[in-house]
Parts: sequence; structure tokens; C-alpha cells
Amino acid sequence: MSVSARPTHDAETEQYQTVFTGKVLEKLQVLLERYPTKQGALLPALWLVQQQRGWISDRNMTEVAAVLGLTPAYVKGVVTFYTMYHQHPVGQHFVQVCTTSPCNICGAEDVVHALLQATGAKELGATSPDGKWTVIEVECLGACGFATPVLIDDDFIESVTPERVAELVRKYQ
Repeated sequence: MSVSARPTHDAETEQYQTVFTGKVLEKLQVLLERYPTKQGALLPALWLVQQQRGWISDRNMTEVAAVLGLTPAYVKGVVTFYTMYHQHPVGQHFVQVCTTSPCNICGAEDVVHALLQATGAKELGATSPDGKWTVIEVECLGACGFATPVLIDDDFIESVTPERVAELVRKYQ
């Protein structure tokens, strides 16, 4: 499955397909050579799953645990700790808006509202009806001097204002 094709919960429950086969398994084996223990490769292994499936399901966590010799509970603890891992399907474009106090003072809430309206996502964490956008708030993207910072997929964008939102959405259409 390509990165752009996002499965739904229904597809996940129909029939599980192992992630670590073929080229993905080869990538994992290369990763394992870089770390002194299999546990050390947990974060990049999870990233491989997310790149393949678009999100990390409980069954994916169980597979990662088995491959790395960890417990499913340990893997789930890591996935739930880090905001970079999606635990449910998300839109083709995943938008993170910093709403920490310094950014809020500079208008972050207005940026959030403009993004929800421009993308059609309607509410934080929901995916737009066309499946293209999911917008969330995050705590500190580490660019307080360039409020409001936004992360769209892997692209870091500084000094976003509500007026720039329409232009950004067009860029990612």
C-alpha cells in the first residue's frame, strides 16, 4: 500500500496484512544493524509502519512488538507517548499548529480556525470529507520567535497568519 492510500478502520478489521515483508522487511533489517539492541530500533520501526499504512493500529503495534521482541504494551506505550505517530487514519495532509501560549498571543487560534475552514476538516482531529486534511493543535513546535509555526506533513512553515492559510492549502492541493 502506498503512503498516499490511507486505510480505514473497516479495512483494518477485514484482513490484516503483515507490514514487515519484502522491501519494508529489508529496510527494517538495515535499521536493526544500526542499533545495539532491537529495542533501540523501535521508533524507526514504527515510522516504517506509519509510512506504509498511514497510521499505526493495535495490530501493527503487536506486529512490531513480535518483530523486535518487545511486549505489545511497551510498544503501545511508546506510540501513545509520541504525537508523531497516528493511532487512527488521518488525511493525506496532516497539519499541526502550535497553540502554546506565545503562539496563542500571536494569533494561533485564528490560524487554527482558518485552517479548519479552508480544509473542510471542521474540527480538530477530524479528517475533511475529501480525505485530504487532518488538523490538530500541538504543544510547541520550537519556533516561538516565528509564531505561528505550522507543520504540514514534513514541511515546517513559520510565521503563518490566517491570511496565509488559503495560499498554503492551495499549495498542498
